[in-house]
Amino acid sequence: MKIISMIPARYSASRFPGKLMQDLNGKTVILRTYEATKATNLFDDVFVVTDSEIIFNEITSHGGKAIMSIKEHECGSDRIAEAVENLDVDIVVNVQGDEPFTEVASLKKLIEVFKDDADKQIDLASLMVHITEEEEIKNPNTVKVIVDQNNFALYFSRSPIPFPRATDVGVKYFKHKGVYAFRKEALLDFYRLPMLPLEASEKIECIRYLEYGKRIKMVETNVQGVEIDTPEDLEKAKKLWK
Repeated sequence: MKIISMIPARYSASRFPGKLMQDLNGKTVILRTYEATKATNLFDDVFVVTDSEIIFNEITSHGGKAIMSIKEHECGSDRIAEAVENLDVDIVVNVQGDEPFTEVASLKKLIEVFKDDADKQIDLASLMVHITEEEEIKNPNTVKVIVDQNNFALYFSRSPIPFPRATDVGVKYFKHKGVYAFRKEALLDFYRLPMLPLEASEKIECIRYLEYGKRIKMVETNVQGVEIDTPEDLEKAKKLWK
């Protein structure tokens, strides 16, 4: 299998515009992410996919590979799908541009899902983290996922799922981490299929896969990571980097 990583990178971000070009201890956030992804040695190739000439030049001027998006896109999956449409590749791993602390073991687990799937029953795989704090469970910025007995996703929501009508039944809550591994065909299907009401309501792109009957294998990880969504997150990342 040919396995590549794609890092979708928008310059404008509603909560922290230009965050990917912020300095993280001597290098920009996006360059840190690109270099960390390359350093895993898990991929045949790594690309940053962007709508910004600033980000494109940042990566290519440091010897990296970047692709400029041709169209405007609503989400990272669309941006990646456009970029891989004409590439010879089997599996595409989406690494978030604002997560410079790339964690090798979790990415390796995602790739193993497809190596063990000889019958090609799995369309995509993604990560989830067990969460216990009530504030995080109720936070709409935290996307939750529920799974079946074989860890296939049943649904994603910004609401607490399941609803805790009974609190003594041993339910565990899982946060969805936006790191995906796709079969190329599933990714292109996503690109071509229109958004349906559940995705539009929740504003969670992976719901589209479920609405069209795709199978998403969830992989549990213990690593929360650091997502740089605010200036405060950036300061935390700087301390952690040291």
